Amino acid sequence: MARQINDLNVEVRTGTGKGAARQARREGYVPGIVYGDGQEPIAINVAYNYLLKHLKAGRFLQTLFNLKVPGHPDVHVICRGVQRDVVRDLPTHVDFMRLHDESRVVLHVHVTFINHEASPGLKRGGTLTVVRPEVELNVMAGDIPDHITVDLTGKVIGDVIHISDAILPEGVKPTIARNFVIANISAPAGLISAEA
Repeated sequence: MARQINDLNVEVRTGTGKGAARQARREGYVPGIVYGDGQEPIAINVAYNYLLKHLKAGRFLQTLFNLKVPGHPDVHVICRGVQRDVVRDLPTHVDFMRLHDESRVVLHVHVTFINHEASPGLKRGGTLTVVRPEVELNVMAGDIPDHITVDLTGKVIGDVIHISDAILPEGVKPTIARNFVIANISAPAGLISAEA
């Protein structure tokens, strides 16, 4: 399931370097840069509250945006880094990379577990222990999944859920070659002590 591409409105920043960046911050902006795709980098300013709203929404580094810069054609970008103030943990700089829809990109994608009620292990009081709430995947920029799904139907206590058990969209590949663990169904504490 591909996610909707949201617009991200920014302004061109005149001047580069520390002085221009400090001036932007004083005026209520977060300075940034857009690079990649064989084109010249563009220095930008993002409104501070506007960026903070997107950061608080979550998954900012996994979201494909349609970047709108006045005087430049719209381009798809993905955030490649947010520098933060070491004391206040607030954004001080942001980097965006231009992408074509056919580009492949490595991202961390959220794992969603479904059909909890169809798992005999969970019905018996077992606990779903999530080892990796997100997995690193190699995906097409034009078709970034919102999440990947793991079906818990038939899973019993002691079952280990691997990446091969996840339903991956077409063209999506894990970056790790081995069949790594995502989660497991562990026994409840009462059952462990009764068996002992």
